[in-house]
Amino acid sequence: MDDVRIILVDDHALFRKGLNTLLSMRERYRVVGEAGDGREFLAMLPMTAADVVFMDISMPNVGGEEATREALALRPDLKIVTLSMFGDENYYTRMVEAGAKGFLLKDSAIEEVFDAIDAVVAGGNYFSKSLLSSMSHRLRGTERSSDELSSREIEILLGICRGLSNQEIADELFISKRTVDAHRANILEKTGCKNTASLVVYAIRRHLVEL
Repeated sequence: MDDVRIILVDDHALFRKGLNTLLSMRERYRVVGEAGDGREFLAMLPMTAADVVFMDISMPNVGGEEATREALALRPDLKIVTLSMFGDENYYTRMVEAGAKGFLLKDSAIEEVFDAIDAVVAGGNYFSKSLLSSMSHRLRGTERSSDELSSREIEILLGICRGLSNQEIADELFISKRTVDAHRANILEKTGCKNTASLVVYAIRRHLVEL
């Protein structure tokens, strides 16, 4: 199995070095670059082959949200996982909408970091268990039964949870992107969710996907 090449982007050098050391505990994981802010990261990206990026949100010069958008415009196949001290919904919503595949709090156990890498490399999403718990609590009472979703809507929801774009879901189900767009809008309306992160939580709580 090929090595997973990782870039660490965080303005705290001590944190980067510590995470680098912990990641080296696994033979498959190889840190190929470090950056202290989004600008430095974007400058190294064209010359650095990588699979996964751990991205801080709040950094000088270019922050995590902007760096994520610009990086994915250059390298759509890149898997970006947010690493932050902040568990506020505003932070992870912004990063998910920018294209991040996961969100981990900086106090997460190293095993959860390994789990996140494996999940996004396999094409899925990964959200910190403590963050999911918090999100679930906020969503409680606003969601409706998944019985209200049609079988087609559930198929599309599962595609969203796997991190697929609307076009990729359309190709997989042999339907048009416009049809997927319409179903996605209906799913958001029926579930009371507002974004991808909330949809992932909805699917987990309804046992449509498993952590």
